[in-house]
Amino acid sequence: MGALAYAYDAPLRSDEVARHDVRMVVVASGEVVPFRELPAQLRRGDLVVVNDAATLPGSLRAGDVELRLSGPVEGNVLCGVLLGAGDFHTRTEDRPAPRELAIGTTLRFGALAARIVARDGRRVELVVDGDGDALWQALYASGAPVQYAHRRDALPLDAVQTAYATRPWAAEMPSAGRPLTWDVIVGLRRAGIAIATLTHAAGLSSTGDARLDAALPWPERYEIPEATARAIAATRAAGGRVIAIGTTVVRALEASGGAAGAGIARLRLDPAYRTRVVDGVVSGLHAPGESHFELLGAFAPRETLVRAIELAGALGLSSHELGDSCLVVR
Repeated sequence: MGALAYAYDAPLRSDEVARHDVRMVVVASGEVVPFRELPAQLRRGDLVVVNDAATLPGSLRAGDVELRLSGPVEGNVLCGVLLGAGDFHTRTEDRPAPRELAIGTTLRFGALAARIVARDGRRVELVVDGDGDALWQALYASGAPVQYAHRRDALPLDAVQTAYATRPWAAEMPSAGRPLTWDVIVGLRRAGIAIATLTHAAGLSSTGDARLDAALPWPERYEIPEATARAIAATRAAGGRVIAIGTTVVRALEASGGAAGAGIARLRLDPAYRTRVVDGVVSGLHAPGESHFELLGAFAPRETLVRAIELAGALGLSSHELGDSCLVVR
């Protein structure tokens, strides 16, 4: 594609791109390639780390109130945010606050009854009566995945799972892994690029409250297997690079230092942050001014990222959770 010299006057699209049709901006070279060419953009001996958290049916309706889970279910406790009247056709940022609901109020989300035990504005904690099996059955019977306003139709739960999803920990899909289909995974293996997993509780991308959104991402749980920690150490010792599929993977690896175990990721990536474990990241496309754009500043200068977004806009690429991708390597 040559140098990134575009007069940017077209915003990124926001419509859905089929997994197998995703394109990827390679920020270092200024190319746009099909995502399936990811193996050719990496080196033999690199390690790709994915977040294997499955996406929860984290949107629950009780009349004119919507609860969106913000993290994993802990025993019989649900934590999330409440939104007022409206549905997914209205942008989250435009949804009103919910009506006043006192501590002790029971909300019925279909087959699931949950009592409010703590509330701070839109943030809420609820306790569900009954045992764990009944809770999970009711959750999957009554819940749906968090939806996106740019779509005409509601997404089914299987549409927001990665190919390698396991534990239901994610409030929203770890969407950088959406185009990492099995044919791409096989291509990575054949190219001598190893793959390792971790589980990170990807949280909400928006709450509808500007004050809460300014603090995103909130602290999030992660768990790194021993095998992944060993793979990271071996890769670095051999001169390979660690490539994260998504910023959730970056947060988990940087918070842990690459060591095995469970923890809480509290760090926030920004242009001032210097990564210790991760050398590159595959991410969705985000425009300047968006929080995720700032996160990518840990891997490349702002002007380089801006030029990449200009290229993406000029070529009609799509942003957000169901769109195209970029590869940023330090």
